[in-house]
Amino acid sequence: MVEPEVKAEVKAPERRRATLVTLKEGCKLRVNRFRSERTEWTPAEILSIRDCKEGTKQFYIHYVDFNKRLDEWVDQDRLDLSAVEFPGQPKDNKKTSNNGAHQNGHAHPPARKSQKRKASRVEELSDQENNDEAEKRPRSTGSMVQNPHDDITTRIKNFEWLEMGKYRLQPWYFSPYPAKLAAMGKIYLCEFCLSFMKCKTSLKRHLTKCGMRCPPGNEIYRDKDPKEKDRGICIFELDGRKQKTYAQNLCLLAKCFLDHKTLYYDTDPFLFYVMCEYDMWGAHIVGYFSKEKESAEDYNVACILTLPSYQRRGFGRLLIEFSYELSKIEKKQGTPEKPLSDLGLLSYRSYWTQTIMEILVELMKEEEEERGKISINEICERTRIHSKDVQSTLLHHKMIDWYRGSYVLAIDKKEIDTYHKNTAKAQLRINPNNIQWTPKDWSKRYGRN
Repeated sequence: MVEPEVKAEVKAPERRRATLVTLKEGCKLRVNRFRSERTEWTPAEILSIRDCKEGTKQFYIHYVDFNKRLDEWVDQDRLDLSAVEFPGQPKDNKKTSNNGAHQNGHAHPPARKSQKRKASRVEELSDQENNDEAEKRPRSTGSMVQNPHDDITTRIKNFEWLEMGKYRLQPWYFSPYPAKLAAMGKIYLCEFCLSFMKCKTSLKRHLTKCGMRCPPGNEIYRDKDPKEKDRGICIFELDGRKQKTYAQNLCLLAKCFLDHKTLYYDTDPFLFYVMCEYDMWGAHIVGYFSKEKESAEDYNVACILTLPSYQRRGFGRLLIEFSYELSKIEKKQGTPEKPLSDLGLLSYRSYWTQTIMEILVELMKEEEEERGKISINEICERTRIHSKDVQSTLLHHKMIDWYRGSYVLAIDKKEIDTYHKNTAKAQLRINPNNIQWTPKDWSKRYGRN
């Protein structure tokens, strides 16, 4: 007889009315959040409080279940003080251990043979994928480390604006620019060498002396715009050891828009690929990705970023495509370093889907009269996408099934229609013939076997 599920009693946290005086860091309450043309009361947590000259207060807010890039300073009149949860309130979570019950309150009776069922092959594949994802913990080395106990100071954006070239950017996250510089609220960057200054006058003075009109390093790709003369896309390869100052400045800039990036000064083990839009005035940085010179985990990207001023224009996908074109030249499967940001995962999932669908649709055209056959390994060989990423993409779109003793690809008509719809749009693409690059054997350079 299966015992009924035992649910633990969870006491809801107490909420009470507060005043501006009693509010403190860690309090949770509702905040009136601006959303385009309307507002919405949203659960939030107070991370910091500051006094204003007018005798009022401002509160640095993190919206619960939202990305930290939406954190912001809000005025006191946007707070709902009627129901506030104060930090340190006891939560009565009753724990049970009888009859195999776990601390989450769910009893698990011993499994009987009659109750056991074989998981389907696809479920096994899915479970394996989930286990792989669970094992992808943020690393303690490399370029990204995720620490849930980050110092509160690094959770708060430390300046308001970043001016670079013709764009003014609002940072999403904390970046460790010099404290005195950040305290001024606005930082001015030279768009060519990425040096940072405290005011526009200093920037103008710098520009008269700065001889750079493009990133340092080797230009390994150039593709002209067919519609406009003297315009196009170019990509430069930088060595984090040789071009250290530029690489460090690039990392400081990237940290404004990447949450878990911790590579500030240890740039030696990395290569940087900086994408620019060039015109008669110079090469203007669009975005970049970095990769380890030696990666035991088959990472072909450590960090990747498209600057906000260039997002939604196809440059992110172009960077991803270029990273895989380099993997094709290296004849290696590649995968981005995990964890990916929410935006990064969307971009990669989109690229993987379209690239895999391109092969499958082509296969269906070639084999109209009979079923086309292709293995995951063949897809990996042609795209250089890592087998785990191919597998996860197929599972995500429910395009893989177990039929008569083997895996088969079952492609829904909607997936094909979506693919044709996306390919009909004008897209930026990498022209492999324009890549001038030869991979280096870094193990020999470092004296390793």
